[in-house]
Amino acid sequence: MTLNEVREKYLEFFEARGHTIVPSAPLVPQNDPTTLFTGSGMQPLLPYLLGKDHPGGVRLANSQKCFRAMDIEEVGDNRHTTFFEMLGNWSLGDYFKKEQLPWLFEFLTKEIDIPKERLWVTCFEGDEKYGIPRDTESAEIWKNLGISEDHIHFYGKKNWWSRAGEPENMPAGEPGGPDSEVFFEFTDVPHDFIYEATCHPNCDCGRFMEIGNSVFMQYVKKPDGTFGLLPKQNVDFGGGLERITAAAHDNPDVFEVAHKNVIKHLEAESGKKYEGNAKVPFRVVADHVKAAVFLIADDVKPSNVERGYVVRRLLRRAMRYSDMFGVESGLSAIADIVVSDYVGVYDLAAVADTIRDEIHLEEERFRKTLARGLKELEKGTDAFTLFTTYGFPIELTHEVAREKGITVNEEVFKREMEKHQELSRAGSEQKFKGGLADASEATTRLHTAHHLLLKALQIVLGPHVKQRGSNITAERLRIDFSHGEKMTSEQLSEVERIVNEKIKEDLPVVHTEMPKEEAEKLGAEHEFGAKYPDKVSIYSVGSLDNTFSIEFCGGPHVTHTGVLGTFKIQKEEASSAGIRRIKAALL
Repeated sequence: MTLNEVREKYLEFFEARGHTIVPSAPLVPQNDPTTLFTGSGMQPLLPYLLGKDHPGGVRLANSQKCFRAMDIEEVGDNRHTTFFEMLGNWSLGDYFKKEQLPWLFEFLTKEIDIPKERLWVTCFEGDEKYGIPRDTESAEIWKNLGISEDHIHFYGKKNWWSRAGEPENMPAGEPGGPDSEVFFEFTDVPHDFIYEATCHPNCDCGRFMEIGNSVFMQYVKKPDGTFGLLPKQNVDFGGGLERITAAAHDNPDVFEVAHKNVIKHLEAESGKKYEGNAKVPFRVVADHVKAAVFLIADDVKPSNVERGYVVRRLLRRAMRYSDMFGVESGLSAIADIVVSDYVGVYDLAAVADTIRDEIHLEEERFRKTLARGLKELEKGTDAFTLFTTYGFPIELTHEVAREKGITVNEEVFKREMEKHQELSRAGSEQKFKGGLADASEATTRLHTAHHLLLKALQIVLGPHVKQRGSNITAERLRIDFSHGEKMTSEQLSEVERIVNEKIKEDLPVVHTEMPKEEAEKLGAEHEFGAKYPDKVSIYSVGSLDNTFSIEFCGGPHVTHTGVLGTFKIQKEEASSAGIRRIKAALL
């Protein structure tokens, strides 16, 4: 049974039980600047679990793409991956434990054919301090379904969910509740006594693998510190698609199930077999390339900052490991296999050329960086200089240094990096809010022109254009924006024409304060990765009911565009991978 078959069975199963199938959200969270990536199935649906009405109704299901950057270093064992899919179903105040647990049991044992004897479950043991009872209801449901009593274990905080963690850490008004996890037992994997004297579902020996978790949002913390029942109780289930498929195969190695086509390719290219010590580099390459493919497809390009740096790190680690066993075809060929594996599920084919090109460009950059860095490392250049001057990541410095028997002084690196970061912070504090050098009349005029320029770029190049940085002085404005290729002279001329046209129309520049959600509904542009309060400041060029440009912004701005003068683009150039930069002035 393949990943695609298990996913299809799951969605059909819950659709037949009245669930609306919702599409996977992008890996880049929408309207959530608190995290870089979508890391769980419930993350995009959190507003609805907290009370907002969902247009799809009260029963929802999907398979959500997820990426967890913190798992990069964990990749290499038989089950940790950075990219995975989370099968999910939700009840928003509709059904609860008596429906959820039997449905899950039926899906696993009937649809996927997992023997019930191989399933173990865990439940919440209760919290006496806060008067939260032991979840005997879930345990009884599992027993009635046929899970033997010795396969049911109770735990404390491991089986409690809230955004703040265990009950003691929850603020007043915060919802939470017990959860019930399901584990698959690999009977051919003996208990390793290096971990614990006795084995149990949460043991780390590898005998058990968690494949699903049903969260029951049942309680709310009161102002007096006690807990009461929520008036509207929810179910949030998440199950790893790759892990459930591995359980269906009775195979503890997730990679042999979820990455088999890439592994076959690597075996053929390298002449080595996926066994013994070779498994680690095979797994790293397979996982990292797949993750990079999906991130690039969601418009995250390799770069030196934030999300882009994560993609760069994935690809460069994959290149280093592929070099270990002599794969000559490069990572682009592996990316093609990933795209092919998901035909009919995710529309990767539509951006396959972009994916291939970005990976190829990053390979070229990395080869140059590697050659320069190795020469400097052999000369004795310190890790901090390698990082800041040559773009040589510290983790890569460690790897190549080990290979050559060179010692890296990590304390010096940390000390120098702290100094570097302190200088950067000091410099940032001197800048005016929003990237403005000051609040002079000239700077204010260019700030308003900046808004016109961003909208004109979106009109000419497409809606993918987003601001990725700005700096405005009294002499010129600078904008960094997402776009994958050099602009043509015709495109630059058209952008100039649009901006100057809006200046001549002498449009009003209107300042409004409104709830953040309302501003988002109006399509207001906002800074990439920034966190905004519930009430935000909006500037629109044109009235709100007939606007040309609308952005989250704290100002200052002119009151109408007619005072700006003539707009002129001075230079267009690359800023970083997938990011272009324009410098412009008002004459």
